[in-house]
Amino acid sequence: MKSLLFQNVCCAPWESSPKSNFAHKTVVTISIESRSDAGRCEQNLTGLQRPVFLPKRQPKLMAGKLITTLLKHRYKLTIFILLAAASTGCILLIGARVAYSDSLRHINLVWNLFLAWIPFVLAYAGYAISWKRRTLYIALPIFAFLWLIFLPNAPYLLTDLQHLNQPVTNVPLWYDVILMIWFSWTGMLLGVISLYLMHEIVIRTFGKVTGWLFVLAVSALSSLGIYLGRFLRWNSWDLLQEPQEVIRDSLSLLLDPSRSTIGFTFLFTAFFLFVYLTLYAFGHVLQEQKEVTVPTQPPKI
Repeated sequence: MKSLLFQNVCCAPWESSPKSNFAHKTVVTISIESRSDAGRCEQNLTGLQRPVFLPKRQPKLMAGKLITTLLKHRYKLTIFILLAAASTGCILLIGARVAYSDSLRHINLVWNLFLAWIPFVLAYAGYAISWKRRTLYIALPIFAFLWLIFLPNAPYLLTDLQHLNQPVTNVPLWYDVILMIWFSWTGMLLGVISLYLMHEIVIRTFGKVTGWLFVLAVSALSSLGIYLGRFLRWNSWDLLQEPQEVIRDSLSLLLDPSRSTIGFTFLFTAFFLFVYLTLYAFGHVLQEQKEVTVPTQPPKI
């Protein structure tokens, strides 16, 4: 009788390979000369099990990737958390003021703060997609255009400080001062950080000179947009709904500017650039300090 080969595969979960999602295989090959021997061997091998596939450890793997990503972008996440906390503090200050005075005065600051978040979100989304060449020249211009339209809403909150000259009897003046500064500084930070993100995109794509010209032009246009919003009462979405009217007023200001238009635009542009350059330089000082403190390997002898 021809020799029969009887194979069975057993699998022990404790012998699983770290690089595989199933257990280690053990192949048993037995040479059998008769059918009776085959029956006895089959009975003896009944305890051996077929391969048991162990599930992949996806939860731990995904958790590890999430932790790695959070650690890699911990500073960006920290900035977002701080801005969100500052915005929450602004809303709480308004809520406390309304509860104390039973008045809705300054409640419009909450809406202005919401508008200040729009350019920040657009800039962050544009920065995220700018690393992909396919979307860099297609989707990014749309984000950049919308960002430029809504950017004046962020530093616009500084102009709300003029409401402090209106006397209020039932609320302490110092409370309104803190409230206004908190709102205005949060809006300024949202605008500066969004400009930094777009600045990095331009530098990476077109170079440093073009990047700084971009910052200068955006600062001037943003200041002009703040003037249109504060004194001519135009809003960002008006440029989408009534573009001809907004463009007409903008051209009239540029072709025949008044002293107040020139003074406000120039001073606000200078102030915005000062804040941006200060924070930009401070961030690079920290980066230089980090590079200096990195230990270097001693030269090989």
